[in-house]
Amino acid sequence: MSRLFVNPHRRIDQVPPPPSGDEILRFHRSLPGYEPTPVWEALGALVKDESSRLGLPAFKILGASWAVERTLRERPEVNTLVAASAGNHGRAVARAAAWRGLRCRIFLPARASHARVEAIASEGAEVVRLDGDYEDAVAAAGEAGTEPGTANVADVSYDPGDPRGGWAIEGYSTLFRELAGVEFDLLLVPIGVGSLAAAAVSFAAHLELPVPVVGVEPVSAACVTASLEAGEPVTIDAPGTTMAGLDCARPSAVAWPLLRDGLHATVTVSDDELAGPMRLLAGLGHQIGECGAAPLAALEACAELGGGSLAIATEGVTDPGSYHRVV
Repeated sequence: MSRLFVNPHRRIDQVPPPPSGDEILRFHRSLPGYEPTPVWEALGALVKDESSRLGLPAFKILGASWAVERTLRERPEVNTLVAASAGNHGRAVARAAAWRGLRCRIFLPARASHARVEAIASEGAEVVRLDGDYEDAVAAAGEAGTEPGTANVADVSYDPGDPRGGWAIEGYSTLFRELAGVEFDLLLVPIGVGSLAAAAVSFAAHLELPVPVVGVEPVSAACVTASLEAGEPVTIDAPGTTMAGLDCARPSAVAWPLLRDGLHATVTVSDDELAGPMRLLAGLGHQIGECGAAPLAALEACAELGGGSLAIATEGVTDPGSYHRVV
């Protein structure tokens, strides 16, 4: 069953504001096919639908494209991009590399599905599937990024002094800027390493009336909840989950201070709890994948927090086989 954990370390006044965003938004608007993603209502909540973002079935291209832009501004000699991924970030980096005419190599954990491997390869990237977990893929991409002419485009950093992990967080600010004029009292966001949730707390803390942010994690990969309980980032055992994009054992060091100070609470959900929301949404004509459905599976646990909720549905059908087994 879902479990609500209220963050005892929250200091909302310590959360820095998001980047000004005008430059980032202009950049995203310049990309082929840009348009704000829709907000609709289902299951008693508003839903920000990221199932079709710049031609891809997940929000990650916002962070990846901006991180590539920042990388090339600093290192125009780069001809090859590398990244670690559970699937969606890797495909987004591969797409951004293709836009720029760059080579691309993506490192995936052993648990990555064949469908996600094929999706990344379809963007023209070389895929390296490791005999290890997501953290092993992060280490491999970091090492590859030291090769001449190569840059690691990361949405996670385990070094708090490395700014590159924060570039994706900056890129995700566009998603929240698109919510101007939408009224809600509670923001629910899936957590993997925490980069999207970090962008969410920066946004929500600096609204005219600050809004609490609840991060949603798999029961089997609740690294942020464990870190909040410990008061510092910890590494957990993550035996696997159908929420592949949230299958992470340690929060990003760049995101951690924002999560510690800004998250109101976390909710952990099981794989089984996703089926109901996914089927109900499919019946309404909305194809939302496992990670995207996680915040909707957490709604009941958040009922005691009150108010109208807005859930970020971060992905559509990124693994057709897994999706159709549920729906």
